Amino acid sequence: MASIKNLFLRYPVLKVLGNRYLLVIIFVTVWLLFLDNYSYLEHRTLNKELRELQDNKEYYINEIKKDSLAIKQLKNTDQTEHYAREKYFMKRENEDVYIIEFEEDAKKVEDSTSL
Repeated sequence: MASIKNLFLRYPVLKVLGNRYLLVIIFVTVWLLFLDNYSYLEHRTLNKELRELQDNKEYYINEIKKDSLAIKQLKNTDQTEHYAREKYFMKRENEDVYIIEFEEDAKKVEDSTSL
């Protein structure tokens, strides 16, 4: 018993660390930060996933708005014809369609397909 008292006198830090309440507080803190199912590290990863999902939600909401606007425009027959001519190179009867491709555009397409 005297040797323990000598240790506490020599190293005052041991007296503080020997306190039961301090040991329990340190144990609970370590447990809650790292080991528990609801730990701080788990919350960080879940918050990161939540932010990614919210960004995805905003992106898809914007895409839905764009698509609904395009659908409203395509209900007009003139717009539908314009879209078909532009995207699918359709033509009217007795009409010729010429597709002009520039060298720069062809190189960009080749580069993007080779990746």
